[in-house]
Amino acid sequence: MHNRSYEAKWPLARVVRKAALALSAGTALLSMDVPPAQAFTLFGHKFFESEDPAQQVLDPVRYSVTLDVAGGDKDLKETLESASQLVADKGDPVSGDLGVAIKARDDRDRLLATLYEQARYGAVVTVTVNGIDLTELPPNPAFNRAQPVPVTVRIDPGPKFALGTVDFRGDAARFSPDAFGLGPGADAGSLAIIKAGEKVVNELKNEGRPLARLTARDVVADHRTNRVDVTITAEGGPVAPIGETRVTGTETVDSDFVRDYSLLNNGRPYSPAALNKASERLRKLGVFSSVTIREAQALDNDGRIPVDIRVSEGKHRYFGIGAQYSTIDGFGLQGYWGHRNLFGRAESLRVEGSVSRLGETTDVQKLDYSAGILFSKPGFILPTMTLNASLKAKMEAPESYEAKTVTAAASLTYELNDWDKITGGGEVSYAKTEDAFGVNDYLTFSIPVEFERDARDDKLNPTSGYRALVNAKPSYEALQGTVFSSFEASASGYYGFGENNGVVLAGKLSAGTIVGGGSLDNIPVNRRFYAGGGGSVRGYSYQQISPRNEKGEATGGRSYVQGSLEARVNVTETIGVVPFIDAATVSDESVPDFSDIRAGAGIGLRYATPFGPIRLDVAVPLQSYEGGSSYGIYAGIGQAF
Repeated sequence: MHNRSYEAKWPLARVVRKAALALSAGTALLSMDVPPAQAFTLFGHKFFESEDPAQQVLDPVRYSVTLDVAGGDKDLKETLESASQLVADKGDPVSGDLGVAIKARDDRDRLLATLYEQARYGAVVTVTVNGIDLTELPPNPAFNRAQPVPVTVRIDPGPKFALGTVDFRGDAARFSPDAFGLGPGADAGSLAIIKAGEKVVNELKNEGRPLARLTARDVVADHRTNRVDVTITAEGGPVAPIGETRVTGTETVDSDFVRDYSLLNNGRPYSPAALNKASERLRKLGVFSSVTIREAQALDNDGRIPVDIRVSEGKHRYFGIGAQYSTIDGFGLQGYWGHRNLFGRAESLRVEGSVSRLGETTDVQKLDYSAGILFSKPGFILPTMTLNASLKAKMEAPESYEAKTVTAAASLTYELNDWDKITGGGEVSYAKTEDAFGVNDYLTFSIPVEFERDARDDKLNPTSGYRALVNAKPSYEALQGTVFSSFEASASGYYGFGENNGVVLAGKLSAGTIVGGGSLDNIPVNRRFYAGGGGSVRGYSYQQISPRNEKGEATGGRSYVQGSLEARVNVTETIGVVPFIDAATVSDESVPDFSDIRAGAGIGLRYATPFGPIRLDVAVPLQSYEGGSSYGIYAGIGQAF
């Protein structure tokens, strides 16, 4: 029994070490700085790369590879071929004859690890190089380089093992193996067993036990019965709160601010979730290129667990440009410059400008322009409060109206919890407009208040969860002495299914109303409701959907209801297809009457990138206006909602 246990455990432990080494090496490579003029990859395409790989390798030696798997299991063979670096790099040379032997030796270990992951504990991998068994090669082999050096990999996968008895001991004894993926009939592969042990430790740490650890993980493979017996022993350690929080790596950012903003206060209950949330909060500030938070290996004299926050500051100044396009609204260009750490506590300043409707009109007076200065101070008074201030100027001329506005605003945002936040502040706006009601000036003072709940799993490309917004904006228009209030609400939801959430159903519903103000012309045109455009009902031009007077001129409305449905279907890992339909109604009364519903339908393409999907949508209006748009093509970055 002792020998049987030792033989089964040794290779599994070696596989774990190999996996850890491979992960460390991969991480190091990804974090290396690439000097200018070297090759780089963008959207899966390599640039400035030498056409001949041999020119990049010292003493290049080429090889050929044959991989045979006994038993005829095609799926297993595909898995092994995908894991094999010999197969993946077969067209590339290695450095020297010894490089061939090293690559073959590493591949044998990698293939054994993959076989163990498939619960093939009796597998045998035989590798020959130039007809010589890998184990019999001399320390410094020499091969005939007239032809590629032949490497042959023969794999006898053996039978697939099943789980036998699973025993949790120590502080893990009160847990059921079924809850950790090790129940009857479950996967007996090495990864499943390793992950189960990690989950046991995480479960104990979630109880506030920072020193929880595995004390033993025994895996015994019985080759007579093709069964695997597993014993996992864990020690929870004491429940302990967070102690001193130490910050290192700061250069220009105030370390006390980092400590306070992390919310890892001395005496707070310890949990891995608290550390993860603190790391995410600090990353969102945008001032750090990396954030690592770890608990100490021992409690302090007060029985608390010290926490170390290690940060690396990124570049604080930045600039960028962006663009979007639609056949209806033309091109749009944006540019911005910003500073992420203005006074040393992650205060941000951003100066931005944009011009749009390029190509849609040749009259520069009809183009849309905007410019703005935005300031944000996180951790204002409280770590969970943010001060925002802005000054924006805008000139827009859609087909419904022309407006020149200047708006100054200031607000405070308070985080209620991980999902909810509330924002309130003040705003003053001056607008000079020309529309169906003639030329008018407005000076409006407002007190906007908004509640947001964001429970999406991913802000850039959600596959589950939802987001909801409710806002109110009581306002006083001083030139006409008009009091009115606008109220809006929206909710979007996401449901993914299939392999790796290959299909995501997404929907959004929003509505708004304006109460008070007397006649419609007393409401500033930029505060009335319109619909249509790339972020609204695709197929119609920007703000084309509106109530109209007897002359057919758009007047804007007091209320609206708008909805969108999309099916986001992944065709490949990077390419997606999105059929969609949008609809909206805008009414001149405070309650929508649904007398005029406009809808647009179409299909889109998505190309996945690390910074969000690139979007291309084509849509047609299902009930177009006379003389209005007949189709629209929209391009941009990010999902429609």
